[in-house]
Amino acid sequence: MFIVSYDIENDKTRTRFSKFLKQYGRRLQYSVFEIKNSQRILENIKSEIKCRYKKAFTNNDSVIIYGICEGCEKKIIRYGHPVQEEQSVVFFG
Repeated sequence: MFIVSYDIENDKTRTRFSKFLKQYGRRLQYSVFEIKNSQRILENIKSEIKCRYKKAFTNNDSVIIYGICEGCEKKIIRYGHPVQEEQSVVFFG
């Protein structure tokens, strides 16, 4: 599993990036997505960020990708429920 967190100033870029991430995972919070997929999906996301989004980023923008190991997933503690909890996710391969 991967957690992708982002902080993007430009509304248009942020909206496009959010829609892009929805293809691969589910939103946990406004700028945080959980992606339960393979290393190949991670490479697709990284490639897309470099080729499509990085040029639109300013010095104040950031994207952070955290890898969560399988054993660590069981140690995640959640309180409350995200607004977008358990919506259908479409995976492209």
